[in-house]
Amino acid sequence: MKKTLVLGASDNPERYAFRAAHMLKNHGHEVVPVGLRKGQVAGLAIHTDRPQASDIDTVTLYVGTRNQPAWYDYILDLQPKRILFNPGTENPELVRLAHERGIATEEACTLVLLSIGQY
Repeated sequence: MKKTLVLGASDNPERYAFRAAHMLKNHGHEVVPVGLRKGQVAGLAIHTDRPQASDIDTVTLYVGTRNQPAWYDYILDLQPKRILFNPGTENPELVRLAHERGIATEEACTLVLLSIGQY
């Protein structure tokens, strides 16, 4: 299974990041939730710092393009295999930086990928 860092994690059931964390966990993926506010999602504490995490397969983004630059170094230093840009998070600059480091990128919805077995 793919260890996934959910950036923009939320304990608000109306947020897509909330749904993604639950769906990832229900599909057997290890989830590392990172967000701006403390809380819990899918039975996991939301990290409000920048936790050191190893063996991250995927960073799935739920942080808007405007707020992503503050996260660039953290995301890239995790050295994930891929970064998923969910709808509304598309960012050509981060795509370029990721590709320079050999990190794959994909513009796709985590929820859809999981639901069709393509995650």
